[in-house]
Amino acid sequence: MTELNEFLSTETTLEIAKIFSAIEQASFIVSKEVWYQGLGDDIMGARGTENSTGDQQQKLDVYADSVFERALRKSGVIAGWASEESDEIVSFEGNEDASHVIVIDPLDGSSNIDVNVAIGTIFGIYERVSPHGTPVELRDFLQKGRKQVAAGYVMYSVSTQMVLSTGHGVHIFTLEPWKRSYHRVLDHVKMPYEGRVYSINEVNFEDFDEGLKRFIHYCQNKKRANGKRQYTGRYIGSLVADFHRNLLRGGIYVYPGIEEAPNGKIRLLYECNPIAYLAEQSGGQATDGSQVILDMEPIELHQRVPFYVGCNEMMNEAMRT
Repeated sequence: MTELNEFLSTETTLEIAKIFSAIEQASFIVSKEVWYQGLGDDIMGARGTENSTGDQQQKLDVYADSVFERALRKSGVIAGWASEESDEIVSFEGNEDASHVIVIDPLDGSSNIDVNVAIGTIFGIYERVSPHGTPVELRDFLQKGRKQVAAGYVMYSVSTQMVLSTGHGVHIFTLEPWKRSYHRVLDHVKMPYEGRVYSINEVNFEDFDEGLKRFIHYCQNKKRANGKRQYTGRYIGSLVADFHRNLLRGGIYVYPGIEEAPNGKIRLLYECNPIAYLAEQSGGQATDGSQVILDMEPIELHQRVPFYVGCNEMMNEAMRT
């Protein structure tokens, strides 16, 4: 099986390959702590603080943020980063000549940490637009998702897997722990055109708009030719886990606006854009219910938007009001 570094040596530039090498190193460290489930450092449970957008931070949130920042800064090929856990962008001193920046959710699904459910790291890589040799600027990060040169996520679960695209399809790599390296297990992954699963927190049903209510009723009542139900509901609550299942088996994930969160809770820069990039690269779609996610113009660092992502057949039906 092809190792990640070998794959990237022919797939992309040396600088992008070095960025992924830093992600590989950091994700191994975080993965190891997840495996230990508290037997190592004191990283289990809530930290008692909130991140930049008011979410309760878990200890592993802060740990993962530190590990990835250190690895990416040390790589020398990232000019700066924007993390879901930080209020502001960070310019990496000494790396001002680097051509790229990264947006990252160091630990997606952190509410599931203590119950041993799949969690992950989501990231998107952009070419900077500010002058080289100077500190990064906010405009380097407020770019349309369509401008990403690479994106991916690491999922810490039964195995640790990295799912990535450098603009030439979606590829899946599994971590071989004793070698501390990833090996490709699936290449040019295509999301099935039709799906079987809808992933949404139905407890908020009464807050859904009429179009989404119609779609949920459609999923609940659609039958196959043999009389069995066409769809089933599966909702994990970790975006990487819900998307990963639907990527491989076909389905849709929806986090709409609700009364207590009119713009939803998924962040455009750190979560929606990277996942949307992977969805389109695998043949699927991603919207906010009307606009294509990758074509949206970000207006702030921690902007939230409603998020619909999945296979074409279910996305087409969901968008039909």
